[in-house]
Amino acid sequence: MTGFESIVGVDPWTALFTFLNMLITFAILAKFLFKPVKKMIDERQKEIDDTYAGADAAKKAAEELKAEYETKLEDAKSERDEIVHQAVIRAQKREEEILAEARENANAIREKAHADIEQEKKKALNEVKNEISSISIGIAEKVCEKEIDEAKHKELVLDFISKIGEAS
Repeated sequence: MTGFESIVGVDPWTALFTFLNMLITFAILAKFLFKPVKKMIDERQKEIDDTYAGADAAKKAAEELKAEYETKLEDAKSERDEIVHQAVIRAQKREEEILAEARENANAIREKAHADIEQEKKKALNEVKNEISSISIGIAEKVCEKEIDEAKHKELVLDFISKIGEAS
């Protein structure tokens, strides 16, 4: 059984050497493999954390810029509305000024036309009066020069009326 025990059996010295061999292998792996790998993993984790922190800071800055942009946009909209409102008010005032000026011009033209019409009317009446006066004087001269009978009188009146018709 010694041959079989050596295959299946546990030898305490072999077990101790195997255990010590395993401890030495673990110590060597810990020093040369686990520490550098852990250090590399920690560095990578730090890079990832820094990236996330940078992304969070960029997101916060973007949100601040967005809020500032929205505020400026609202200010610009209100300023635009105020400018449009002022332009409408100025346009309405200018419209009223133009209409008032047009009314004044129309009234002035109308008054001038009335004055011209009145002047022309007076001038025409004066001309008619002068014409009638001259015709009357002419008739009176003819009457004084001639003895008037009824036929001559009728002829002078018709002549006078025809001259008045020509003058008007």
